[in-house]
Amino acid sequence: MDLGLTGKVAMITGSGSGIGRATAVAFAGEGAKVVVSDIDVAGGEQTVRTIVDIGGEATFIQCDVSKSADVQALVKGTVAKYGSLDCAFNNAGIEGIVALTPEYPEDEWDRVINVNLKGVWLCLKYELEQMIKQGSGAIVNTSSIAGLIGQAGFSAYCASKGGVTQLTRTVALEYAKSGIRVNAVCPAGVETPLTQRIGKYYETHADLLNLLASPIPRMAQPEEIARNVVWLCSDVNGYVTGTLMTIDGGFTAQ
Repeated sequence: MDLGLTGKVAMITGSGSGIGRATAVAFAGEGAKVVVSDIDVAGGEQTVRTIVDIGGEATFIQCDVSKSADVQALVKGTVAKYGSLDCAFNNAGIEGIVALTPEYPEDEWDRVINVNLKGVWLCLKYELEQMIKQGSGAIVNTSSIAGLIGQAGFSAYCASKGGVTQLTRTVALEYAKSGIRVNAVCPAGVETPLTQRIGKYYETHADLLNLLASPIPRMAQPEEIARNVVWLCSDVNGYVTGTLMTIDGGFTAQ
């Protein structure tokens, strides 16, 4: 199926590894011009090389999504390089520490909220400015099943991702009549560096899987999330907005 992405411009934050990298490669595979963005320069540049190696077109712009000036420069740089911003995947995020709520350090709480929630808001703010000028655009935010249910020990992460789900719904309603669609993906456990870092809080990999406990007894691969992000941004989905797509192996069906 032709997804209608050939020649479109896709910008992906947090694309130096994991879901972001897999999504950047997937967009390139559909013929999109890709702006790779991450705070990690080495990781971002590796993603660009991976895209170029498969015959795609990509460029890297470093960005700390918690900083307004960085995000504004990212969007301006994207438009300066490729002339438009058709698709945006607001994916950059961090896990924070695992601790009970009374023991959660305030500075760590602020760090998680600033990246995961404020970062998505800043991206939306500047992406929407450009897409309003164009009269079109598709945005996907990375939420999580932790934005739909609670998980003990993850107060900051759950709060940040819950905020992303509500922000997604709100912005989708605000711009449904403007040719701009806004959706979110809500994965469960995915085999990424973020999940590996969470794993250090558990004695074995099996203990981590037990935390996630999806009926499909494994974690997702980043490419499985990426395919859904690209699908949500594609022309075949002109009537889909405000959707929270759970990609969780049946976790939330329990």
